[in-house]
Formats: sequence, C-alpha cells, structure tokens
Amino acid sequence: MASTARQLFKVLICGLLLAVTSACSPLKMLNALTPDGTFDKTEGIAYGSDARQKLDVYVPRHAVENAPVVVFFYGGSWNSGSRSDYSFVGEALASRGIVAVLADYRLYPQVRYPSFLEDGAKAVAWTHEHIRQFSGDPKRLYLMGHSSGAYNVAMLALEPQLLGAVGMSPSDLSGWIGLAGPYDFLPIKNPEVRPVFFWPDSPPQSQPINHVSRGAPPALLMASRDDDVVNPTRNTGGLASKLRAAGVPVQDLYYSRTSHATLVATLSRPMRGLAPVLDEVTSFVNATPTQ
Repeated sequence: MASTARQLFKVLICGLLLAVTSACSPLKMLNALTPDGTFDKTEGIAYGSDARQKLDVYVPRHAVENAPVVVFFYGGSWNSGSRSDYSFVGEALASRGIVAVLADYRLYPQVRYPSFLEDGAKAVAWTHEHIRQFSGDPKRLYLMGHSSGAYNVAMLALEPQLLGAVGMSPSDLSGWIGLAGPYDFLPIKNPEVRPVFFWPDSPPQSQPINHVSRGAPPALLMASRDDDVVNPTRNTGGLASKLRAAGVPVQDLYYSRTSHATLVATLSRPMRGLAPVLDEVTSFVNATPTQ
C-alpha cells in the first residue's frame, strides 16, 4: 500500500507540473504509475556508434530460459521520441513473461529515410545475436511498434533488403505487431513528415504496402476506429487486406475507446481497461509457432 501511495503521489505532483508548467508529459505520468518489481532492466546498451543507437532490455523478474522476445520501436513522426518515455511498455511485456527490447534510433533532421530503418535493422540484429544472455530465445523474435514505430517494424518485416544488410531475413522473425501504423501514406500531408521522405519526391518503395509478399511473417495489426492522425481504414485495413491476399497470416483489430495516442497507452496499467491490447499481444506471441 505504501508503494502504491508513493506512486499516486508522484502522479499527482506530475499532473500539477503538467497543468502549471507543461514540464511533465503524459508518458512520464504513465511511467510514474509503472511498478518496477516485475522486471530487471539493463540500460544504455550500444548497438552502434551513434549516441542515438542504444537500447534497454527488460527481463521478466522470474524469467524462464528461452522466453519470447519483442523489440519495440516508439512513434514520434520520425523526429522525436526516447526509449525512456516508454518504460511502461517494457514493464507490460515483462509482466507477461516476454523479454522486451526498447531501442532508440536516429531522427530527423539528423537523418532521413531510410537511415532510421537501418538503425532498426541493427537493433534487431543485436537482439538476435545477444538476447540469449538475457534469457530470450532468438527463435521467438517479434517486432512491435506504435505509429511511426509501427511503420519501422512493418518495413523491417516486409522489405527483405533491410534485414539482409545485417545478415538476417524476415524469416528470422516469428511475427510483428503494428499499433496505429502508417503503411500507405503517399502523398504526404503532414508538413513535419514531408522532409523525412524527400517530399515531393517521396519514393514509392518507402511504403510498406508496396513490399507485401507471400513469405512475410505473421502480423497482428491494431488501430483505433476514430484515429484522426493515421487513417485506420486505408492503413491498417488496407495492409491487412493485401497481406491476406498474399496468403500471409494476419489479424486486424479495431477499438472504439482509444485514440491514436492512447492505443499504445493501453499497455500501461492505469489504461488497460480501454482496450485489450496487451492481452492480444500476449496471445499472438504465445500462439505463433516457433521457427
């Protein structure tokens, strides 16, 4: 009870700061309510030489050997974000017996497409090579992302050259999970995103929907029905239809009580009642056959 009271106190203080100074983000508020007794965390592991090429590993406190592994990439329009803001995602996955890897990647204006995808491939390759040291099974490797992070994992799962450049293949993945992902968004309307993809000359090969093939890994796609940032019908629905037509196992789910932002927030303990996202992720990871 004392620990819960301390967490609530932190959130109240954080909320006050947010209201008065805008100094505390909603993500930090969620993290303040996230318990730390379900996992052991190793922070700041370098998977490349750049300061942004680092990751954290969350291992279930009572992990069994050869646990499933999920590499998570956050959103932020490819120009913002930090793995430290998503501790609640690492805790959520670890609480279900999953080894979670949360990776940073280079952002615009430091880089443009496809450099952040190359970072993602390097993070996945590091995980594939080293995750046994953290009780994870490289043969039970999944990718997961939200918003632009979902785009990243879609490209890594569907475009073989990206993982091929680091000695891997999409066939090394047991599956991938996309939350509110943009998979088919040309022409680009968001002015903040346009320079990331060289607008008005954005290459068609930058779109995940153009890389669907019969051999792609199984997918779990989730979206909010009233998402006003990424159109769920065109993106989630369109990609799911194309994957099915290619014979790829895919499930697409849509929720009415969430928004673009709160879909990923449902992984946190305070907001899980909005949608069963964590339950669906857990079922997908546990049900997908190992390689």
